[in-house]
Amino acid sequence: MVIHRGDLLPPLTAEVTCIMSTNRFLAGLLIYLLAYTFAGTALAEERLDATPRTAIISAYRPEWIELQSKLDDRRDYAVGRLTFVTGTVEGKPVVLFLSGVSMVNAAMTTQLALDRFAVSRIVFSGIAGGIDPNLSVGDVVVPERWREYLESAFARENSGTYTLPSFAGRSVANFGMIFPQPVELATGQAEPEKIDWFHVDPDLLAIARSIAGTVPLQACTGTNMCLSSKPKIVVGGRGVSGEAFVDNAAFRTYLQKAFNAEAVDMESAAVAHVAYLNAKPFIAFRSLSDLAGGGKGENELGTFFQLASDNSAAVVLAFMRKLP
Repeated sequence: MVIHRGDLLPPLTAEVTCIMSTNRFLAGLLIYLLAYTFAGTALAEERLDATPRTAIISAYRPEWIELQSKLDDRRDYAVGRLTFVTGTVEGKPVVLFLSGVSMVNAAMTTQLALDRFAVSRIVFSGIAGGIDPNLSVGDVVVPERWREYLESAFARENSGTYTLPSFAGRSVANFGMIFPQPVELATGQAEPEKIDWFHVDPDLLAIARSIAGTVPLQACTGTNMCLSSKPKIVVGGRGVSGEAFVDNAAFRTYLQKAFNAEAVDMESAAVAHVAYLNAKPFIAFRSLSDLAGGGKGENELGTFFQLASDNSAAVVLAFMRKLP
């Protein structure tokens, strides 16, 4: 049930109106305003669970199957149409949930989790497209920074020349009419804060580095479709996120060269954005399910998404074991 502030207030019926028209008007009005204020405060501060927890987020269902199987002391919470699951993973208190695919879904669900649970850090486990030619399907990347590559100005074109509005910059190479721009954060200051890259937490990144060579990764699917090379874990580098599913060789090459990035997805930078505004430590583990259009045949996602999801989850579980 969704409760609105107004649902907790007495309606202004004829009887209430009559009372308020007497010499008790001021007292009645004061009580009404206090009820309004109390209701709003109670809803704003409502927490479903007070235990400090690590939020572990996945974008879609195949990515969190393995994580749920490792959950102890499970308890489910319904918030609107969303489900949040608390418990422990590797002995550490967690809240697990699906963000849904896309930047908007990821930002919305992450903020909702921060509002309703005592989240101490944010971990993303999922799949991504590989855009670094040195990486292969099944590899797990843990970038040290993330950028929203579609935070862009689409420029006017005249005879092959692009003209940007005066407020837009050219700090990153363009792809045709698409000119990436920094994210502007409305912080209440005179000028918005402009950010190119959202950095992950350095302490969490150090833990990821410490376990990088210790986690065995799958090389074959349940149907015996095997990778051409042994998967590996790469910690550091850059990731980019946007609202588009990338399966285009030319755009893949552009993303790698313009941003010097290893992977592209549709959620991580949005979660990093929310974590930054809320001052929460953040890290993302992304296993490559496809090559974002760089492969020779059909996109590899349909074949290797579960393998990639399981590899990401395996690294996250090892990471959780090492958390203090």
